[in-house]
Amino acid sequence: MASSKQDGQATASRKSEFRSQKPKPESRDESELLTVPDGWKEPAFSKEDNPRGLLEESSFATLFPKYREAYLKECWPLVQKALSEHHVNATLDLIEGSMTVCTTKKTFDPYIIIRARDLIKLLARSVSFEQAVRILQDDVACDIIKIGSLVRNKERFVKRRQRLIGPKGSTLKALELLTNCYIMVQGNTVSAIGPFSGLKEVRKVVLDTMKNIHPIYNIKTLMIKRELAKDSELRSQSWERFLPQFKHKNVNKRKEPKKKTVKKEYTPFPPPQPESQIDKELATGEYFLKASQKKRQKMEAIKAKQAEALSRRQEERNKAFIPPKEKPVVKPKEASPETKIDVAAIKEKVKKAKSKKLGALTAEEVKLKMEADEKKKKKKK
Repeated sequence: MASSKQDGQATASRKSEFRSQKPKPESRDESELLTVPDGWKEPAFSKEDNPRGLLEESSFATLFPKYREAYLKECWPLVQKALSEHHVNATLDLIEGSMTVCTTKKTFDPYIIIRARDLIKLLARSVSFEQAVRILQDDVACDIIKIGSLVRNKERFVKRRQRLIGPKGSTLKALELLTNCYIMVQGNTVSAIGPFSGLKEVRKVVLDTMKNIHPIYNIKTLMIKRELAKDSELRSQSWERFLPQFKHKNVNKRKEPKKKTVKKEYTPFPPPQPESQIDKELATGEYFLKASQKKRQKMEAIKAKQAEALSRRQEERNKAFIPPKEKPVVKPKEASPETKIDVAAIKEKVKKAKSKKLGALTAEEVKLKMEADEKKKKKKK
């Protein structure tokens, strides 16, 4: 018993020594541990990672529309060559209009069949082979967004889809540059190929556009985020204060009625019973009058109304004959002695003007001038 106790104490002391000898982790900031260093890439999956291969064969098939048949015929040898490098078989069935991919005994990458499935899906959705083949790379993914069921009205759907493309495809081009993704809008789907972070942004923009939010708002926020990501200090901070907050300006407010009905306070007691016509006649004493008297009263009331209307009409007619109020006559102000006109100075100016010869010369004056000129010429000779 004593020997077992001694052995237990010895092992405990060794454990404590081992714990003390363990290297302590260096104190690092959490932001450094969370962020991925620039230029880091996940190592590629090689045959050495899975030397025995796959246990079972798996395959995927997808249909393609009739208009894609001619293009797929041309590029199918290239598709087979690209997939054979990863030991995946591809078959094109033109009778059924389908494409099939399946693994072989040599296939070592278990995820390559998913990438091959995405490749044939993209080819079916009018994406060119040059872009679709990029899906076989490790750092590239794809997303096929279905937009056909998001808008009921067909005309509205076409307008919003065109808004996503933009004039001459400018909106789509801007979105591709900001997200580093290739985007293809075809029919009722939007196909995107690129990094995971870019695909997330593309899906958000596409769904917002279908919900009648213009893509320019999301493009502006993406541009700001792109600039903020360059700053190393702002990476770990919140960006809400920098991002713009857009408000809906063209919100259709519900038209308010002209006559608003105000709800009365609830009372458990019923309202008082309204007076009948007989009760009103009893109160005024009309009930006890004869028929001839009642008739006379009605006629008098009608005549009184007619007389009021006639007098009102006459007043309106007489308004045209009422003369307007004349403005009071303003007396002309007497000219001050400083601004009096000097008559003598004006007379002198008129005399000078008369002495000056204005306008063209008379016929006699012209003849005299001609003769004087001829005499001067003769003298010179």
